[in-house]
Amino acid sequence: MLSAKNVSKSYPTPRGALTILTDVSLMLNRGEAVAIMGPSGSGKSTLLYILGALDAPSAGTVTIDGQNPFTLGEREQAAFRNRRIGFVFQDHSLLPQCSVLENVLAPTLVAPPAERGAANDQARARELLAQVGLGDRLDHRPGELSGGEKQRAALARALIRDPLLVLCDEPTGNLDRATADTIATLLIDLHTRRNTTLVVVTHSAALAERFPVRYEMNAGALSPVP
Repeated sequence: MLSAKNVSKSYPTPRGALTILTDVSLMLNRGEAVAIMGPSGSGKSTLLYILGALDAPSAGTVTIDGQNPFTLGEREQAAFRNRRIGFVFQDHSLLPQCSVLENVLAPTLVAPPAERGAANDQARARELLAQVGLGDRLDHRPGELSGGEKQRAALARALIRDPLLVLCDEPTGNLDRATADTIATLLIDLHTRRNTTLVVVTHSAALAERFPVRYEMNAGALSPVP
């Protein structure tokens, strides 16, 4: 379902190429989940952005459900991300002027017209918010939520389009230990319930230990953790 083969990434600088990733390969089937650990600057987030078609590799290939998103035009690539990939970031990135329900519905507003259904989208958003424990917070704005509640809303937003692939960048990084544990449990439960492919990058050993498969990123190279 997700295949990254010999992915490398470098950026030009006045002093020569700056290499971030070197010959990274990763293959996951539908329903599998992995955690990727590593120090700051090791390339974890860069790999996640490439897997999510937010940044193109310098070399190598990425396919999601058999499609290489980097062969698509800009508009088609955006539609591909919207339909097949859900993102959760360390900063929840909720729109402060919008309600919780409106934030969760935001990805549906840019979906192709044929894939929009106001009533169905509303029902799905309400169902997801109930599943993450925010069924009574639909009309609240992000400023009225706790940090954990904001991440719960971000999880619901990531799942609103029923993506094949869910990518999380430090989803518990800004949370206290108890709230982080709650979010981790919720994340894995939703992944299992919806049979997504889940990739989480994290500094947290406690979060990584919740995953059956773990990798470590060091100096741009990815290796499995025994």
